[in-house]
Amino acid sequence: MNTSQIALRLFYERKWVKWVKVSIDILSLQIALVFVWMVCSYFSDWFQLELSAQTYWDLSIALLLIPLTYWLMKLYPGYGLATVERFRRRVRATFIFFVGFISWDFLVNCSGRSMAIILLTFMFALILPPIFQYLGRRLLLYFDCWGMPVIILGAGKTGEQLVRNLISDKNLGLRPIAVLDDDESRWGESIVDVPIVGGFSKASEFNTTVTCAFLAIPGAGRCRIAELVRNLPFSSVVIIPDLSGIQSLWVEVRDLDGVVGLELKKKLLQRSNWYFKRFMDYFIGLPLFILSIPVYVLAALWIVIVSPGNPFYCQVREGVNGIKFKVWKLRTMYPQADKLLNEYLESNPAAKTEWNTYFKLKNDPRIIRGIGSILRKTSLDELPQLWNVLKGEMSLVGPRPFPHYHLERFDEDFRCLRRSVLPGMTGLWQVSARSDGDLQVQESLDTYYIRNWSIWLDVYLLGRTFAVVLSGKGAY
Repeated sequence: MNTSQIALRLFYERKWVKWVKVSIDILSLQIALVFVWMVCSYFSDWFQLELSAQTYWDLSIALLLIPLTYWLMKLYPGYGLATVERFRRRVRATFIFFVGFISWDFLVNCSGRSMAIILLTFMFALILPPIFQYLGRRLLLYFDCWGMPVIILGAGKTGEQLVRNLISDKNLGLRPIAVLDDDESRWGESIVDVPIVGGFSKASEFNTTVTCAFLAIPGAGRCRIAELVRNLPFSSVVIIPDLSGIQSLWVEVRDLDGVVGLELKKKLLQRSNWYFKRFMDYFIGLPLFILSIPVYVLAALWIVIVSPGNPFYCQVREGVNGIKFKVWKLRTMYPQADKLLNEYLESNPAAKTEWNTYFKLKNDPRIIRGIGSILRKTSLDELPQLWNVLKGEMSLVGPRPFPHYHLERFDEDFRCLRRSVLPGMTGLWQVSARSDGDLQVQESLDTYYIRNWSIWLDVYLLGRTFAVVLSGKGAY
């Protein structure tokens, strides 16, 4: 048994996965059409929404073509795509298809179909397939069927970090099965259970089972890297440069007359994107603020009954450009909460360690029994911050505005980076780690968000926020 066969015990690619993904999209799109029929049937008495059998059949056949656009966008199986990029491609493919379908239907076919029905179909076709794909991917991950095997060339610092990143983010579907390095002293070792099987010369032993290799030796020099790329027997070779500390999304390769350039699109510096982000804050934030007023009233009454006093709480936080502003919340703690906290930490060393690590406590003595726990578990105590959003002091999505004592634990460079954007009601930290992330995790996730910001990332994080809030994960 050769090296590649031994390594493949870690993981091998299931070729049928892409057909499972195609089937999921076909099924979800047909279910989307069923939802359209249900909506039309329910509101037919109020609006002129009549979905005839012929229209249903025509739309059903047309929806079968959407997976073809997904295929052209390289979404089957979609290994190696970040979640936000996968979402962006899906939205663009669906939008392009419906623009083409509407143009053909009204200009060429002249069918006279209701635009409202087509737009309803577009809405459900935009929402349901990503949800079904997410559930399908979770199922494939559960049975260890999602991904393709890759090998890593280089066991140094860059190679080790790459292996750890790929192992921790299985959604990418890039599953390292072996590491190669010419340093003989490392042979036989492992990086997160991925074996270092030998030198670079062993790469040829994987050419029948692996199609993608990662070259993670940024210090090897231009000539050595060019030689390896030329000789590696893989259809895809990814070069990992030593560029830590810069953005990793929205990067494009430029051919500058034979010179390779990387163009980094700093989307936050594009004024049009800033205006669009503010438009999205008002478009979503204003209706949410109005709809949440009954929640404020009921919660405030409950708080006053259980713990007399002002049901609202405000605290000064640091915003964009270092401007101070008042963050509003529904009060979830008893009066003299600071005194209760200090007394509890002094008598409980384990809790003090937990507080110094996360600045949160799973068993917090300050929380009002009943309503306080409910509000924090569901994050409904944050709803008054919609007023901060409407005032322009915050955004729906962004780094959370931490208290002063929390910010002091970060270095000045990171605090300066945070001041470059509006703080948010939710963010990457909330949907990824929430209360389970320590200071290092918080800094890493906020830095990633700011450097890789885009409207697509914001929309994705808003969707993830609803899922996280419903699950209650990491909230206490």
